[in-house]
Amino acid sequence: MKMKRFAALLLAALMVLSLAACGSSSTSSQPSGSAEVNLDGDFTATELRVAIWDNNQRAGLQQIADEWTETSGVKVNVEVIDWGNYWTLLEAGANGGDLPDVFWMHSNTAQMYMENDLLLNLDPYIAADANVNLDNYYEGIVDLFTRSDGIHFAVPKDHDTNALLYNKAIFDQYNVAYPEDTWTYEDMYEAAKAIYEASDGNIYGVAMNTNNNQDSWYNFVYSYGAQVITDDHKGTTIGSEEGKNAMEMVRKLLTVGAPQSVVAETGTDSLFMSGKVAMIMQGSYMINAYYTADNHEDYYWAMLPYADVNGNGTCEKEERYTAYNGLGWAAAFNTKDPNAAYSLISAFCCEAGQIKQSELGVTMGGMPGVSEAFASAFPGMDISAFIRIEEEGSLFFRPYTRNTTIWEDKLTQSGGFLDAWQDPSDPELMRTACDNAQKIIEDAIAAE
Repeated sequence: MKMKRFAALLLAALMVLSLAACGSSSTSSQPSGSAEVNLDGDFTATELRVAIWDNNQRAGLQQIADEWTETSGVKVNVEVIDWGNYWTLLEAGANGGDLPDVFWMHSNTAQMYMENDLLLNLDPYIAADANVNLDNYYEGIVDLFTRSDGIHFAVPKDHDTNALLYNKAIFDQYNVAYPEDTWTYEDMYEAAKAIYEASDGNIYGVAMNTNNNQDSWYNFVYSYGAQVITDDHKGTTIGSEEGKNAMEMVRKLLTVGAPQSVVAETGTDSLFMSGKVAMIMQGSYMINAYYTADNHEDYYWAMLPYADVNGNGTCEKEERYTAYNGLGWAAAFNTKDPNAAYSLISAFCCEAGQIKQSELGVTMGGMPGVSEAFASAFPGMDISAFIRIEEEGSLFFRPYTRNTTIWEDKLTQSGGFLDAWQDPSDPELMRTACDNAQKIIEDAIAAE
């Protein structure tokens, strides 16, 4: 889906002001011209349509929704639509007025939907809901779904972090020591190189794709002291020496990794599961896919390595970064029953719902302190690395601007990082790519 076309459709669509509604056991009046907030359970809808894109989460979310149905009397149908078609469906719904009642919002598109009043204004409902206090959620996720005028259009659903996934059987086969918490990115490279060379190139040390940014190369950039997008969302430092040092480390790994042509055709996950790759970096949202995969007993998770920038041989918190992102539960501006839609969102996002989500292994929660059960949701697989990095490292929120996909897509193309990815043998290509990336991002932000 092209963002320019998407934006044009949104702007062309006939919009009405967002309806307001609410969530728990309270009643209050809404702004003039909107429906009354009433979360007491006397809902007009008999069924709500919910859309998500991850089938791994469907069963757990449906279970939480079914428990809500028992008290609300409103049936919930959780539909799974693959990532690409998901946004096509929402685009068509925005243009034709047939959006799902409740659905996920993502950092790539949230600004466009909020600016065009396609989402329900949740402020009246949140104000009436004793079970939801936005101060209790991860700040970066709350900010993401808050419009410039202060209106909130989604409640944080979850958060995710990243870890290093490795195939223990491959490490054993080539007598290479397993990843440890003390690993630097240089240690990761040496292990990848040892496996690649010992296998005569038949096993790749790593696999990374330009598209795999949040779960892979973004983490290098921040660990080395640069930023893909600055905190004010108005610039980038990826072309700095710190950024170039980070991407030089990426380049070195690519020299003992799967070629870009192979990754583009097969994908990092498939390469890893087929036993062709020793290590990949992956997000917590993918744990279940590996937990249920063939040969899962060989799959182990370790904390992301760190960048020993100061050279003291010890990991400082600011030298081990993981991106974190979070989805938001939103409702359509024209949902047939705003009260019911928000009440379901509250059931998903309140503390009890988030703990339940963690217990079921759906994802980690959207508020700190509710994800301990998630570490025990996959018996036989230690996933504590995803949680420990929050305590032993640092988090940065997934970089975004108003039109994230504009610059994000260009970074993956020729003139961005693609040339350096395709020929990692030349350090100057990667340095040039960083300079190009600096300009690509700055130009995109200036045009927003």
